[in-house]
Formats: sequence, C-alpha cells, structure tokens
Amino acid sequence: MFKDRFNPKKFGTLLSFGCIVLFLLFFLPSFFVVVDAGEIGVYSLFGKVSDDPLYSGFRFKVPFAKVVKMSTRTQDYTMTSIEEDSEYLTSTAGANDAIETRAKDGARVWLDITVLYHLNAESGPTIYKELGTDYVEKLVRPLIRSSIRGVAANYTVTEIYSSKRAEIQTEIYGQMEKDLLDRGITLEDVLLRKVNLSQTLSDSIENKLAAEQNVEKAELEADKKRIDAKGQKDAQEIITKSLTSRYLYYLYIQNLKDNPSTIYVPIDPNNGMPLFKEIE
Repeated sequence: MFKDRFNPKKFGTLLSFGCIVLFLLFFLPSFFVVVDAGEIGVYSLFGKVSDDPLYSGFRFKVPFAKVVKMSTRTQDYTMTSIEEDSEYLTSTAGANDAIETRAKDGARVWLDITVLYHLNAESGPTIYKELGTDYVEKLVRPLIRSSIRGVAANYTVTEIYSSKRAEIQTEIYGQMEKDLLDRGITLEDVLLRKVNLSQTLSDSIENKLAAEQNVEKAELEADKKRIDAKGQKDAQEIITKSLTSRYLYYLYIQNLKDNPSTIYVPIDPNNGMPLFKEIE
C-alpha cells in the first residue's frame, strides 16, 4: 500500500524544485546589486578595482565580485568646539575640534567651520583605490585645516574677528576648491561659523571696536550738522535775494486776509489798494 502512494518520479521532481528554490534564495543575490540614487558602486574582483563606476539601478555582477557603495550626495563636514555639531568630537570624545591657527599679528585664533561638498561619481573608483572609503578623514579634513591656516596668516586678529570675515571665508573657499577638485571632490560652500579668541583678547577687540564705532558716530553727526548748517545758510541767501518790496506786500496781505479783526480801508483812488510805506 505504501508503494502505491510513493511516487519516486514525483518525489524527484519536488526535490529538484526545492534545490532550485534554495539555490535562488542563497546564490541569486550574488549575481546582482542595486545601486540607489545618489550613490555609485565601485566594482572589484579579486582585488582589482574597475575604473568605471556602477551608476544607480539594477546591476548584474560576477558572484565573487565586491561592490562598495559611495555617496555622491551633498555632504557636510564640521570642525567646531561644539561636540554635538562635530563629527570628530562625536567619534573621538575630544575636547575641542575648532581649528587653531595664528593670525598675521601672531594672535591665537580658533575657527569653527562647516564645509559642504560631494564626491564626483567618475572619481569614485580612483578615490577608493587611493584612500578607501575613509577619504573624508584622510583628505577633506587635512585640506580644511591647511587652507584655513594658510589664509588666516594673511590677516590680523581684528580683521578675522570682525571686518573681513566674509572676505576670509571667500578666500578659504577659493583655496580649497582647486585642491579638492584635483582629487575628484566638488566643493559647494564654506561656512565660517564662529571665531573664538581668548577672553582677554576678545574683550580688548570689543572695546576697540566700540571706540571706533563711537568715533564714527561722532563724525557722522558732525557731518550732518555741517550739512544742515550749509542748507540753512543757502536758504537764507535765497530768501534774502527774493525779499523785494512787492513780495513783502504780498505776504502782509496774505496774513491779514485770514484775520477776522482786519478792516480793509482802500486808500489809493486808482486801484483801491491800501497805502504801503516803503521798506528800507
């Protein structure tokens, strides 16, 4: 009776189907890779890295090949003394990641900075071969430090702290842009977030700036007074030249006509006008 129910041919078919399913479940994923939008895949086989990146989409590959994904989206890297804003402090539990440098006059300055950048897709394989996936710490971070120190050395501490901060930020951008682009990374923006000084130096600069502002305010007020005085002088000269006898008669009549106590008595028989005494 058992022999009637057992069908070797049917059992073999089921076994074969099961093996195929297991093969597909365990080995099929090794034949393809999905590269998401905003990233590229770096293809390597037995240690040899392909120069052509895999762009976003469904990509087939050799089962033993390795595909490393690298982001091409905009990324930011911040160096600051504020722990929650700094990638370096978060990972190393350091005390201060602001960039320490020397100004032109020798003063010590700590700068907080954020850099926006993205990896160029076609440069991904080269960067992976030369630096691996940790190219930010090996390339971007050192370039930020060297660029800032090179630029800051051309400015006094007062200029860095106040008057030329925007100019310095632009110069840092120009310095970093070429260096990063040569390595396959596009710099998008540089944000100089904060300039930190010692308390003594900070107070000294603040007092100096306040004094300069007071002087500037006093000069502006003096200029305004000079302009007002000249305007009054010019107005008086114009009025003096225009004060003829006829104009004074006109003003006199204009003022009298709205006065209810004024009584008009014509004197001149020719035109009915009042008699005016000539004004010397």
